[in-house]
Amino acid sequence: METVWRMESARLIAGLARLVQDVGLAEELAQDALVIALEQWPSSGVPVNPGSWLMATAKHRAIDTMRRQARYQEKLTEIGRTLEDAHEPDVAAALDDYVGDDLLRLIFTTCHPVLSRESRVALTLRLLGGLTTEEIARGYLIAESAVSQRITRAKRMLADKRVPFELPPPQEVAPRLASVLEVVYLIFNEGYSATAGDDWMRPALCEEALRLGRILAGLAPQEPEVHGLVALMELQASRMGARTDATGAPILLQDQDRRRWDRLLIRRGLAAIERAEAIGGSWGPYVLQACIAAEHARAVTVQDTDWGRIAALYRVLALVSPSPVVELNRAVAVGMADGPKAGLDLVDALVTSGSLPGYPLVPAVRGDLLAKLDRHQESRQEFQRAAEMTRNARERELFLSRAAEQARLGGQ
Repeated sequence: METVWRMESARLIAGLARLVQDVGLAEELAQDALVIALEQWPSSGVPVNPGSWLMATAKHRAIDTMRRQARYQEKLTEIGRTLEDAHEPDVAAALDDYVGDDLLRLIFTTCHPVLSRESRVALTLRLLGGLTTEEIARGYLIAESAVSQRITRAKRMLADKRVPFELPPPQEVAPRLASVLEVVYLIFNEGYSATAGDDWMRPALCEEALRLGRILAGLAPQEPEVHGLVALMELQASRMGARTDATGAPILLQDQDRRRWDRLLIRRGLAAIERAEAIGGSWGPYVLQACIAAEHARAVTVQDTDWGRIAALYRVLALVSPSPVVELNRAVAVGMADGPKAGLDLVDALVTSGSLPGYPLVPAVRGDLLAKLDRHQESRQEFQRAAEMTRNARERELFLSRAAEQARLGGQ
């Protein structure tokens, strides 16, 4: 049942939302169908086409609901024909031409800009990822009640604002797509580098983000940024098996055994970049970041990496999508390409500007560059500062280890 729900819930909710024009009601109808399945399938067996069975059952519930709401005749006309057999295996066949658009509509609806970023993430994981509130809460280390409130408020907001279940007009696709991609990448990043808790990574969140990205790439095949995001996630995910040791302690990029990188994911990521390039047009932030990740994936060792090209790509990225985090990453690349003093100058400029206050990777990067300049006492202080800032236990252990190492090298 869990497998069927994970596979079919997004399609089911998307198809129902198109019919009833209410995301919250669509989810309730889908869950009602699941409850009926839980009651009947243990004795009757799982149908040959469980998705069609669930859709047929949910559509029956939709008709009953709309009858109670005194809108039966109007909505029945929109649905089409009255269902005669709830177990008819091809009941959902009439929706086949729409299921792709329905999923795309659902993605754009759950990521609508009227919702806060946190609400978009929670609602997307709930409706498209098929995750329970407990699973979302565990993934983000927050109370289950808080997740439930976010989801409830999000659905109420969509209803109160009368957000239509439809694709945005052409002139609004680009900005709305940016919101969709941002939400998917936020989910991936939280799984790839957890901001808090005891784990360095949360692979389940990365898997959900990859699944959503691949769905989106299938639904919007002519959008290069979609392929760029998928490529970026595939390439970053390829390193996950090498990012921790047997105890779960973090292993930094320069220390990873690249033989443990997943070659299949790398091939898929590089292929996604090729698809983005084949579409043409100017490169957006996700294609650029994917190209940076590709340079790491192609290099056999850290020394073989084309750091000059990576620094150049970050320079372009800083123009396309300026942010202090991009500048920090550029400083790392410049430090590798042109020497640690050049990288340190860029980090110091960030510190002077007051950018990224409280961001632990700023002192961590500064500490690493100082270590390469043999300024061990200053480096130790930076790593200790980074350890005090982070909320992730594994990351704190890593920074304290680096601080202790610099103390030894400095003779303290």
